[in-house]
Amino acid sequence: MCIFSGIQPTGVPHIGNYLGAIQQWSHLQGHGNEVIYSIVDLHSIALPQDPKELRESILRMAAVLIACGIDPDRSILFQQSAVKEHTQLAWVLGCRTTLAKLNSFTQWKAKVGSDKKKACVGLFTYPVLQSADILLYKSTHVPVGDDQKQHLEMAQEVARIFNNNYGEFFPIPKAIYGDVPKVKSLRDPSIKMSKSDSQALSRIELLDSHDEIRTKFKKAVTDFTSEVTFEPDSRPGVSNMLIIHSAVSGKTIPDICNEAKGLETAEYKFVVADAVNEFVKPIRDKVTLLLNEKQYLRDILQDGAEKAREIAERNYDDVKQLVGFI
Repeated sequence: MCIFSGIQPTGVPHIGNYLGAIQQWSHLQGHGNEVIYSIVDLHSIALPQDPKELRESILRMAAVLIACGIDPDRSILFQQSAVKEHTQLAWVLGCRTTLAKLNSFTQWKAKVGSDKKKACVGLFTYPVLQSADILLYKSTHVPVGDDQKQHLEMAQEVARIFNNNYGEFFPIPKAIYGDVPKVKSLRDPSIKMSKSDSQALSRIELLDSHDEIRTKFKKAVTDFTSEVTFEPDSRPGVSNMLIIHSAVSGKTIPDICNEAKGLETAEYKFVVADAVNEFVKPIRDKVTLLLNEKQYLRDILQDGAEKAREIAERNYDDVKQLVGFI
């Protein structure tokens, strides 16, 4: 089984990223799997980035992933742009992808809105590069959330089109879904927690300080009912905090509700904050140490790129033969 996934370097991962993706990445290591994780910096420049900040973000993301349990000895961790075959395969796949297909992507519609004239080509062809990321390593499985389902379906379709044109070559990648419910925004529990949300109070970042975490939970949107109950439809704010609390503590939601009897929602917010603080402190401390060893992080990414490149070159050489390149 070959597992591939990627994460953009921009922004600091939040607790939802960890529970929904990164934790699962860590658990998938070993077990005889070939596991490949990429910091997808090529994707990040589909939106304007400050070059200096981007370089810092790449190293910070590497530090966060390692602190969260990604082990370079049990998986390949690398920077996407260090392996040129990603963009080369994206061109080949793009030549078999229709404009209608790319126009159908909800992410494209959401980010562009009504003004398509100002949108860049990179944002439009983003799904093709994402398909290339997956297929380049002949990945069989991809950890995904519900919001990435359309992108995986694109990779599956592109693989089938390629195979129909040139013979069976790419495996059709399958989804690996996590079992943690989607973590919602602390400011608007009708939407998911997001790195790109303009409201910093909407998310708990893994590098937030103790006081920042308490402040964010204190200001989390709930309702006017004082008791702590799990009712996702009618009380999404409190239910979201219960989901987070359960995930970081290992306790069941019914047990937490029993423990919280007699507490008002305002008091319960600080109980959750303390549990989250206890959970993220080891990650935060390790990231701080790793960021003081930036050459170590560069060496890990370079070593990972060499390993990824070995696989990518071999597979892309086969693609070139199939499509007729000399």
